[in-house]
Amino acid sequence: MKTMTCKQLGGACDATFQAETFEKIAELSKKHAMEMFEKGDADHLKAMEEMKMLMQSPDAMQDWFDNKRRQFDALAEDK
Repeated sequence: MKTMTCKQLGGACDATFQAETFEKIAELSKKHAMEMFEKGDADHLKAMEEMKMLMQSPDAMQDWFDNKRRQFDALAEDK
């Protein structure tokens, strides 16, 4: 099990997500983002705008995901 924060995943807060795989942690982060979107959280909305701009370039988006996956892989297992 590894832990990453919303901020580490491109978000706006210190909420933590724990998962065995990067795919699962990304799924948890996405769910959190949707909850914050529904609440109209300004900081998260700003982070989402930045992500939306990144998504304009498939290569840039893939590089972002690859970088986040490497960060996840480099993390020590939770104790």
